[in-house]
Amino acid sequence: MQFASRDQVKTALLLLALTSLSLGLVFHFWGRADAARTTWTVGVFPILAALLLEILHDLWRGEVGLDIVAALSMSAAVIFDETLAAAVVAVMYSGGTFLEGFAEGRARREMRDLLSRVPRTATRHRKGALEDIALDQIKPGDRLLVRQGDIVPVDGTIASALAFLDTSPLTGESLPVRVVTGAEAMSGSTNAGDAFDLIATRLANESTYAGIVRLVEQAQRSKAPMSRLADRWSLGFLAITVALAFAAWWFTRDPTRTVAVLVVATPCPLILAVPVALVAGLSRAAHFGVLIKGAKPLEMMARIRTLVLDKTGTLTDGRPEIIEIDSRNGMPEDDVLRLAAALDQASKHPVAQAIVSAAKQRGITLPVPLEVAEIPGEGVIGTVDGQMVIVGGEDFVARRTGRKAGSNQALAAGSVLVALAVDGRLAGYLIMADPLREGAEAVLTKLRQEGIERILLATGDRMEVAERVTKGLRLDGLCTELTPDQKVLTVLTERKNGPVMMVGDGVNDAPALAAADVGVAMGARGAAASAEAADVVLLVDRIDQLGVGIEIARRSRRIALESVATGIGFSVLGMLAAAFGYLTPVQGALLQEAIDVAVILNALRALRIRPYAPATCESKPSDDSIQRPVA
Repeated sequence: MQFASRDQVKTALLLLALTSLSLGLVFHFWGRADAARTTWTVGVFPILAALLLEILHDLWRGEVGLDIVAALSMSAAVIFDETLAAAVVAVMYSGGTFLEGFAEGRARREMRDLLSRVPRTATRHRKGALEDIALDQIKPGDRLLVRQGDIVPVDGTIASALAFLDTSPLTGESLPVRVVTGAEAMSGSTNAGDAFDLIATRLANESTYAGIVRLVEQAQRSKAPMSRLADRWSLGFLAITVALAFAAWWFTRDPTRTVAVLVVATPCPLILAVPVALVAGLSRAAHFGVLIKGAKPLEMMARIRTLVLDKTGTLTDGRPEIIEIDSRNGMPEDDVLRLAAALDQASKHPVAQAIVSAAKQRGITLPVPLEVAEIPGEGVIGTVDGQMVIVGGEDFVARRTGRKAGSNQALAAGSVLVALAVDGRLAGYLIMADPLREGAEAVLTKLRQEGIERILLATGDRMEVAERVTKGLRLDGLCTELTPDQKVLTVLTERKNGPVMMVGDGVNDAPALAAADVGVAMGARGAAASAEAADVVLLVDRIDQLGVGIEIARRSRRIALESVATGIGFSVLGMLAAAFGYLTPVQGALLQEAIDVAVILNALRALRIRPYAPATCESKPSDDSIQRPVA
């Protein structure tokens, strides 16, 4: 047996209320007053029953909402034979819930669009021909054809001379991005120019867009209740309503005025407009590449006062670059790089991959290493062109060459030293550093403008590393050499200054992300543990999107609060007018309906939020291969 969905129930209740109201009006104008009252009463009871079930469900969860006022107004109208007013309130309430579902569906369109754009197949070059294959058949190294209008199926590098990519579904950037040979292309972007070839670098289920889709589906499966800002004032508003209704009856003994007060007090705009504004904010944030996992994190994000940042992959690119080659024993610099990169082809360590990329960018041909053995976290040993090669940390290489490790004078604070030995002799050093993201200072300034009062760095690196990397940034504190549990303690300690946001991208950041009031994970391709623990995921690896997300959260919350203030204000004025006899129950119901429409339309303004253009702060391509934007 298949039960009706909530949307179907809402639609059925609205149709019943409208039919009852319309048929009752027909009986009324035909002079059949008794039939009209009966018809209106019959139409009210199903809506009232559904409302009472909702109230009982809320009370079971320990929540007291404004639905109680709507139930009181309908009940009082039926008891005192103001059945037309009861029917109008029933239409108003059922219509409001239906409009809520419609508005939420409209607001979730950005997330649905992300899911609907998932490609199913790709076109691969194979033996001089083209073949259509399923995404799960794509392997790293495959050469794919991306036609005009096609969605890039997997992460890869551009193999053609030039490509124009529309990244708006991922980043919200309206103009296409010009990408040249060798530059990275994100899955999920659209080919806005001529067809080009793409060399796959990841499996489909490991690519950026697959990660985004998983996160969106996770957010949509979440059953967390919508945060209702209005409920914070529900008890006070309920008390005012009951007091005015009782006063109207006590001083006039006229039940009609009491019913009119209750009808005008029906707080549909407060019940509905707030979640509509918050869901609209979620949708708008997703449009700009900021996935917020629910209304509660959105509301909390709007109230953040302290920001705690991880260093690697957050303030820095997370991709080490070679800043100097220190050759020894007469070996040319290019040979130092060639031998180190050739052996590092067998390693997936980020430093090893950075060395390989640097060699390829210089056009160096890399031989295939043989007899490779990797000691995780220390180095790699193998044979290259018949020579025994060792690449790794200085201590690792020194132990295997029988020499004493010593401090390298060329090593600056915050740098990483990679040593190379060939046939048992030291051949040189590769000095690497993880650079600060371009525009980081401008991004932090923007965040302070959005109301962030304290910004701290929390990292596992040494103090001298953190000081060098953050030189010139206006930070309120540096917390260094932290273990994952110490990062959690840092977050908890900062709560004394207000709600705390933690931003990170690694597995070691996951506990702190979970402990923060709002945890933000960098990039859908980041560590799965951090994305799972986070309340917010930046879908692209750009910290400047954090400012966009905070701005959208603050403006959405402000629109929601406007809805609360406007709804309460007009309702109180209407109740006073009803108490003094200036509004009948039917007039009060119609007035409240007008308030409903106005306030809900105001809430939908969150769908049109246009955040100020963020300062660019993204990973800097080493070959200047990406230029943005291009008309």
